[in-house]
Amino acid sequence: MRTPKKMRVSLCVAAVGASLLLAACGSDDSGDSGDGDSKDAASTNIGIVIKGLDNPFFQHMEDGINAEQEESGAEVEIQAAASITDTNGQADKLTNLANQDFDCYLVNPISGTNLIQGIAQIAAKDIPIVNIDNPVEADAAEAADAEVATYIGTDNVAAGAMVADQLAKLDSDGGDVATVGGIAGDVTSAQRIDGFKEGLSDSFEVVQEVAANWDRQEAQTQAETILQANPDLAAFFVANDDMAMGVARAVAAADKKGKTLVVSVDGIDGVASGDIDAAVAQYPFVVGKMGLQACEAAALGEDLPEKVDTPIALITPDNAKEAQDAFPEPPNDYDNPFADLLGR
Repeated sequence: MRTPKKMRVSLCVAAVGASLLLAACGSDDSGDSGDGDSKDAASTNIGIVIKGLDNPFFQHMEDGINAEQEESGAEVEIQAAASITDTNGQADKLTNLANQDFDCYLVNPISGTNLIQGIAQIAAKDIPIVNIDNPVEADAAEAADAEVATYIGTDNVAAGAMVADQLAKLDSDGGDVATVGGIAGDVTSAQRIDGFKEGLSDSFEVVQEVAANWDRQEAQTQAETILQANPDLAAFFVANDDMAMGVARAVAAADKKGKTLVVSVDGIDGVASGDIDAAVAQYPFVVGKMGLQACEAAALGEDLPEKVDTPIALITPDNAKEAQDAFPEPPNDYDNPFADLLGR
């Protein structure tokens, strides 16, 4: 493993809680690194803008970026938004980086359009752009005469559908369901909810949909209101784990634990603790790691696949401990085309 040439990080964060600092013992199947055919990613210089590190998901994404940087020796600069809703601040950070000299840019936009100005500046210089986690809106990119080299992230529709399938196994009787999404209009949240609704069996009916802005307390308040209006609610589907924990609090406070199920995307720890009944886990560490690998490969002139789905895993009480032990990697092997491009 090479010693990193230089690491410049704009924002330090406090240590994540012990439940999130689980050792990574999963692995991908990208093969042995450090052989004679490995391409010189250490010569690349990458500018990175990600979402706010106030959310553990993006802390793990940064960890994945840092892990790859330590392995490759690439020079990177990471700029993080002040929060997961700081659209203007994040846009300013990318605009500032766009005025600097990088070989590739890695972007994790808060919305589909908030980074378009900076992306347009980068595209005008014909520098590759790698998009992770939240997709840049295609129409906005086209209007800016910009094209991303690849998109890397969770297949959110598939994740939502997987949760719906598990809900049918947990509750064969069916009933009314409410969904709790993130920010209204957010593509990621909408895709998860759409996948969930498409995957629901005919025995379930979605009776209410709300947005809780990815906030635990707001999700709890929304769930309390929903339960008052729908005391026989069969289940909540929640678009992320932090909000799901807020919903679980509302369910417990209403003495409906075990009667009103809580299922979500993400939530390994919540399933292990018994607060969440099932979840589909995604792996932001892998998203960040693959994202930097893709930028390194693009900077070296490699052609990238248009889209790469990162791994997801169904988490139940039966496998939650195994998933915890493997985190931040998935418990099973997965394909990594970017490691292949780098000759690893």
